[in-house]
Amino acid sequence: MNRVRFDAPDSQQRLERRRRLLVRSCVEDRVRHLKLRYLILAISCLFLPAPRFQVALPEKILSKEGMTYDSELDMPEPSILLKHFPAMESGVRESNLQGVRFFKSTQPIPRRPMVYDPGICVVAQGHKTGYLGGRDFRYDANNYLVTSVTMPFECETFGCPEEPLLGLYIDIEMGQLNELISGMGLQAEMGRAAERGLPRGIGPAALDEEMADAVARLIKALGSETEARLLGPGLMREVLFRALGGTQAPVLYALAMYSGSFSKVAQVLRIMQRHYADKLDVEHLADRVHMSPSAFHRAFKEITSESPMQYLKKIRLTKARDLMVRESMKAYMAADRVGYESASQFSREFKRYFGQSPAEMTRELRAA
Repeated sequence: MNRVRFDAPDSQQRLERRRRLLVRSCVEDRVRHLKLRYLILAISCLFLPAPRFQVALPEKILSKEGMTYDSELDMPEPSILLKHFPAMESGVRESNLQGVRFFKSTQPIPRRPMVYDPGICVVAQGHKTGYLGGRDFRYDANNYLVTSVTMPFECETFGCPEEPLLGLYIDIEMGQLNELISGMGLQAEMGRAAERGLPRGIGPAALDEEMADAVARLIKALGSETEARLLGPGLMREVLFRALGGTQAPVLYALAMYSGSFSKVAQVLRIMQRHYADKLDVEHLADRVHMSPSAFHRAFKEITSESPMQYLKKIRLTKARDLMVRESMKAYMAADRVGYESASQFSREFKRYFGQSPAEMTRELRAA
């Protein structure tokens, strides 16, 4: 007898449920296995050397003036001042316009004495650090320097062959400064600045967009003799106009005042620059500007961070060094030319100020 076999409906449902449970169990086992593998991998990563997981970035992104950047998008945009900056050798070069000079340094220069005449120093690349009266200040592609009086101070330069220090120095023309102050209606502001006391004769100011644009157009114009002659004076005037709107404007106000202590000290500084080899003393200089010796001494030090005689000594030593370097003059002759009566005193003060004796500097120049 043939038997016909069939499963009851409830039996088929149980089998289907068992099949689904088995599939789910396999999937869960697989997921747990993968999770365990990823956990083991993550733990092992903690003990692996870091370089194995570092991303190799281009060198220019990893180092930029001692700073690091995660990507090219994070890097600062190149200064617009570099676009038309002239190709030149290291040193100082006169431009096609009187009163504007370019400078370049492909090597770092350690802290050393120097003298700035009244002007505006704009750095397009690299940076400098100035030291005066126990404080320091930085000027770079984001901060220009305003000097209102002839100022001896110490300066450190940061540049390298791959990224040299580049910049320009723009002289301040007094007639133009006074004309701008009058045209801008700044006489009242000058008075308020005078009431706040005497400003330092040197200091940095932020290079805002308007100033950067004016300087960039000046650099471009200086690339052509025709543009430098026709457009240059107006662009120099615009740079000075922008500086009068900057944070160092009080320094320029004080320079333009015909009366007041700042103007009187500035007048004495001009005398010292022209007659540094003469016998000068505090009483004589104070009398020239109708001030008492004590008031003159106090005002002079507030502006220059130096006493009058210390300032005069630095000017004499700097002038003597220039004579020895540029004219190959012997040390004793240079000392006499700038007003020293004792060659031994000159040698001692020269070494104290420049860090090497006149003889050592001469040997260094000959070796170069």
